[in-house]
Amino acid sequence: MPKKDNWQAVMERESKKMIVIPQWEVVKRLWVQSVIKMSRRYDSRTTIFSPEGRLYQVEYAMEAIGNAGTAIGILSKDGVVLVGEKKVTSKLLQTSTSTEKMYKIDDHVACAVAGIMSDANILINTARVQAQRYTYAYQEPMPVEQLVQSLCDTKQGYTQFGGLRPFGVSFLFAGWDKNFGFQLYMSDPSGNYGGWKAGAIGANNQAAQSILKQDYKDDITREEAVQLALKVLSKTMDSTSLTSEKLELAEVLLSPSGKVKYEVCSPESLTNLLVKFGVTQPATETA
Repeated sequence: MPKKDNWQAVMERESKKMIVIPQWEVVKRLWVQSVIKMSRRYDSRTTIFSPEGRLYQVEYAMEAIGNAGTAIGILSKDGVVLVGEKKVTSKLLQTSTSTEKMYKIDDHVACAVAGIMSDANILINTARVQAQRYTYAYQEPMPVEQLVQSLCDTKQGYTQFGGLRPFGVSFLFAGWDKNFGFQLYMSDPSGNYGGWKAGAIGANNQAAQSILKQDYKDDITREEAVQLALKVLSKTMDSTSLTSEKLELAEVLLSPSGKVKYEVCSPESLTNLLVKFGVTQPATETA
């Protein structure tokens, strides 16, 4: 009996020390745990909407693009300018022979990319094949918007069927056709696309969009578009200095003969542009 009395006394003392959780707090914790468990059901499914009407895998694919280098596209009255930030991961990388931002799809269409480059390569090859098939069938270049829409249909299909994952890449398409002249389109992993006067994808795209919204003019020239794009990158890049090794610049324009041209700016010309527009200081020679 004394042992039992001692045990009961100990239990009474310990019970007084315990923190009593209110009933509403218990209910709240159980509700939060159930919501977390339910949300995880939809994380791995690209074909099932969450109760809030969201496709989590598509949203996660868009988040992956935020880790890529910034790419900017600006539509001018005499061309389209594409500028991209190259992520130089090693000093041993030969930047002059590697590209990760600008790609030519056809003679009249090019694109800048941000995201997973292996995904981008698959889609770019698909777009090139579609453009050549159209040219072979109709003996004329494929309209820019039709090409963009066709590629976005492919991207959308990967969000609608089980066993597939969305492409983790966004595009800026620049092109010219006889129907609408110079055009700039932006697309995301969901397959959505739209025509833009100026746009940014990749890291710090919100800050870049804000600057473009303030400084863009409808009658901007191609040279002014280059200056604006370099200015935006200099203000939004994580790097402290802007050099030609960290940038790619390409333009879609019309030649004097009226033929569409896709031109990639050389590192030397890009360095001269950075100095000309006051983005960087000219290098000084020392004896």
